[in-house]
Amino acid sequence: LAVIDRIRETNKYTHVVFVGRKYTSEKEKQVESFEYKEVTARNIPFIHLSTGRLTRLFSLRSLQNIFQIPQGFFSAWRILKQEKPNAILSFGGYIALPIAICAKLLEIPVYTHEQTITPGLANNIIAQFADIIFLSFPESALYFKGKNIILSGNPIRKSIFQTNTKLSIEKDIPCIYVTGGSLGAHAVNVLIENILAELLEQYYVIHQTGNVTEFQDYDRLSKLKDALPDELKKRYIIKQHVSDEEIGAIYNCADIVIGRAGANTFFEMIALQKPTIFIPLPWSANGEQEHHAQIFKKHKTGEIVHQSEGSAQLLKIIQQITSRKEEYISHFNSLSTYNNINAADTIIETIFKE
Repeated sequence: LAVIDRIRETNKYTHVVFVGRKYTSEKEKQVESFEYKEVTARNIPFIHLSTGRLTRLFSLRSLQNIFQIPQGFFSAWRILKQEKPNAILSFGGYIALPIAICAKLLEIPVYTHEQTITPGLANNIIAQFADIIFLSFPESALYFKGKNIILSGNPIRKSIFQTNTKLSIEKDIPCIYVTGGSLGAHAVNVLIENILAELLEQYYVIHQTGNVTEFQDYDRLSKLKDALPDELKKRYIIKQHVSDEEIGAIYNCADIVIGRAGANTFFEMIALQKPTIFIPLPWSANGEQEHHAQIFKKHKTGEIVHQSEGSAQLLKIIQQITSRKEEYISHFNSLSTYNNINAADTIIETIFKE
């Protein structure tokens, strides 16, 4: 989205088509994904692609995925023949794989961006025939020896710096923003739920829960909010998703952020200099989220709480960071290597120059 928004600013006559996942999962086809909502809100054509995932673990689910892969390649070929793009920009992932491979067969230039320190399986394959590989982390170069790489950094959406909306939050009460990413994170939601009453005695809590119907987190936590005393109720702001219109105001109010350690969160927190408590996704590819979180901890700009440690440990770390917030902020200068606010421009200029 950061790259798309920048393309529309700098190359207004470029036609962009987004291929992605319309629904939160193949099982929940009644629930539209956050990426679908954000892309279509920009009046950008969105094409849903259903395909199987490649995984390193063998299971019944992975076997079912294998049988869906041919369907993904057939759909990708049809999409490319219909749209006739001049270039493909991939950000990795299982949906990008059939598009990138079919593009190469059709002699369409393929560019891919690796957000994380250690590349996932899909991007490892895409990188074998990509014309250029853009990297967020300098450490990632070790995995692409002999390839055409550019250290672009990770594109940052401009909306995180813009306060387009106002929140009714008293400035003398600290504010915590909890996010599980576009789908939410059930384990993170439960950790917060267990200590919510204690948190609201001291903090405002803005909580982005996601909308995965399997867990019903938003509905359950909304009922919990309704049962709170009025004074605490107004301190709990709960949302399924946070739009680009809202995110800048939320980050502006937040004293600390709690969430998974995906690449986007990692780089946005550096750009905003927000002390962060990372709760890494335990099964992220190659332990990438743990690596991201460890960088923050090493540079004393944040802390790590593993979801197995429980809510009591999370509460303890929240209190530790809020009591020493300025100390954590003072260490962000040591992360300047990772703070490249021109990443989107580097990617765009490279593709259009080619």
